[in-house]
Amino acid sequence: MKNNLLNTYKTVYFLGIGGIGMSALARYFKSQGLKVLGYDKTQTELTKQLEAEGFEIHYDDLGEELADEIKDLNEALVIYTPAIPAKMEEFKFLKAKEIKLYKRSEILGMLTRTSKGLCVAGTHGKTTTSSFLAHILNQSSWGCNAFLGGIATNFNSNLVLSTSSNWTVIEADEFDRSFLQLSPFASIITAADPDHLDIYGNADQFLEGFRQYAMKTDLSGVLVEKEGLELNTLAKKVTYSLNSSTANYSLNNLVWENNFLYGDVRLKNEFWQKVKLGIPGLHNAENALGCIALLNELGMSEQEIRNGLESFLGVKRRFEFHLRTDDLIYIDDYAHHPMEIKSLVESIRMLYPGKKVTGIFQPHLFSRTKDFADGFVEELNKLDELVLMPIYPAREEPIHGISSDWLLSKLSLKNKSLKSPSEVLQHFSNVSEGVVLTIGAGDIDRIVKPLKEILTSNSSN
Repeated sequence: MKNNLLNTYKTVYFLGIGGIGMSALARYFKSQGLKVLGYDKTQTELTKQLEAEGFEIHYDDLGEELADEIKDLNEALVIYTPAIPAKMEEFKFLKAKEIKLYKRSEILGMLTRTSKGLCVAGTHGKTTTSSFLAHILNQSSWGCNAFLGGIATNFNSNLVLSTSSNWTVIEADEFDRSFLQLSPFASIITAADPDHLDIYGNADQFLEGFRQYAMKTDLSGVLVEKEGLELNTLAKKVTYSLNSSTANYSLNNLVWENNFLYGDVRLKNEFWQKVKLGIPGLHNAENALGCIALLNELGMSEQEIRNGLESFLGVKRRFEFHLRTDDLIYIDDYAHHPMEIKSLVESIRMLYPGKKVTGIFQPHLFSRTKDFADGFVEELNKLDELVLMPIYPAREEPIHGISSDWLLSKLSLKNKSLKSPSEVLQHFSNVSEGVVLTIGAGDIDRIVKPLKEILTSNSSN
């Protein structure tokens, strides 16, 4: 993968190095021999891993003292995340010094222009789909580079590197319109359900962002879109959907056997019978189908695609099993939008019919909770029990009247409660059967390990 940035800079500085997408870029530049430093607000498991890998990271806002940390500041490549507040002293200092600052998406855009970018966009499923795609390519004769928005279990990383492949898989993030910086050779678009209305303003403007992205597909490439999106492109376009008679690609006759999902794939006028998927879930079957469509259009063989589908192990915090016994199952999932919760619960009902399903949900962002309250209510009401946690604010200030108490009051579900993280753990101290789900994109992952230990102890007693 040729990259002029490698010849221009010797030092790279990240404002927000601990973000999942930022850390993938940091690892890439370090692998290419550049000195990489960074700031993050708090130390996390990911920043600890980066430090163990040799990255220099600080957690204090140094302001003007950043010049002491980076001696060749005027010759450094500075990359920042939109999550960095404008009032941050380092950010203000760099602006005042007229240092050129690049968004992560701008750097990824440069990478798509120096290789064949295979980009995955969509409100839901883009991390799993891009990881699926990267794994199939990586285990095939084609190979790939990949910048992922999650830790893929097969790689135990969010970065895949190849010295010989010209394919680069990139997760195309719609937040802050970042995906419009990319130049995709080919794309998969999984969904365009409205989100990030604090950025886009309304659903029409959100969909307009996806329309603009679809038009960026290279004329010699292909756009693979979920049936029903009806986005225009000047490139070739094919559609995919589960159990469809009208999509170009369809996955039918899904069955769950011996902890594996199987289905028959219809590719235009061809059939692949009993394709085996390495991970469960109806939404993951659809993600797999998008990869099948793209790779088949690009010319990969059926056998190489099948091999990759079967051996894919999933992504951390995406339908991730932490306990699986006959009586008690514990799954952690990143779902933070009503449609993602819908897919998660429907998949659980398919896999474990008759079992009690308890969801622990941490809403992510005050604005998203406000904008999609009715959708959250509809999907959370489908649980047998809900344990709600306080809203995770991320980059936002509180919105008057919007809280988890308010959301809880709108639910008709009888078995519901609002608890702090410590109260959640206490609540499950005697649970020994059913399906337990942790759901959310905030810091709910901090209770995953202690909850797993509690439930594992309960199941063995």
